[in-house]
Amino acid sequence: PRLLSQFFFADERVTRVVAEINGLDAELDPQQYLVLLNQLHLSQAHLLAVLERIMEECIPTQRHSRDYLVKFPEELLVDNLGNHMLFAAECLLAGTFAEVEEADRAQLRPQARNLLCSLELVRTVLREQSLSQPSSYPEPVRAVLVQFDRLFAEFELSYVSSLVAVKSPEEIYRQQEIIVLFCETVERALRLGYLTQEMIDGYEPLLMFTIPRLAIISGLLIYPEGPLSLEQSPEEMSRVFSPFYNLLKKIRDLLRVLSVEELFLLERSLCTAE
Repeated sequence: PRLLSQFFFADERVTRVVAEINGLDAELDPQQYLVLLNQLHLSQAHLLAVLERIMEECIPTQRHSRDYLVKFPEELLVDNLGNHMLFAAECLLAGTFAEVEEADRAQLRPQARNLLCSLELVRTVLREQSLSQPSSYPEPVRAVLVQFDRLFAEFELSYVSSLVAVKSPEEIYRQQEIIVLFCETVERALRLGYLTQEMIDGYEPLLMFTIPRLAIISGLLIYPEGPLSLEQSPEEMSRVFSPFYNLLKKIRDLLRVLSVEELFLLERSLCTAE
């Protein structure tokens, strides 16, 4: 059950698979080479997972901030992101990586080199510690873990930023405004009887259509200074709504001529129409 013992065996597995790959002629046995590459991918992912648990146990208050993850596109936030970072660093040093521009590669290579050297140091230190005192983390062990955690985070942010357009602080703030709008919309819908708490607790599928529809009305009429404010330019709006700027103007103009009773009937109908 000790994490350092788990790390020792996970590290042994990675070392063994790497040795098998190095001793294989990929051209003579390409099928076996692909099998070993998959085994390496899985064993490295397991090693990083154990290492993550060790850092959470050993240096929980010294972890490098991961706040930058909110800037990443949601499709990148997957469980194996860390393993992909390690693979990218290895490819950058080997000169076989074509996903990023040459100028970016030149900047990323030193970071990749520092990250991989730090990982090797971590593996060496943790192996030695697992064989001597597998239940403790002395200061030298903590120091190499803190350094690795920082280098990993710095490389992750730099690498992803070179591939995709990360969200700006302004866009993040706009998305938070949308979250607030949706929350206020749900609260208002519950108060007016459009929705019930049972529908929300039961994850009623109709809510996937109802809440956004009601949020558009709320954003245009009830909270006109919020994220759907049409007093701002399309460029100032969230990318969720900016493509529909002109359509939103037309909807707002139509809503403004409705009476209170007509608006109530409209919102009620939006809660039942498919």
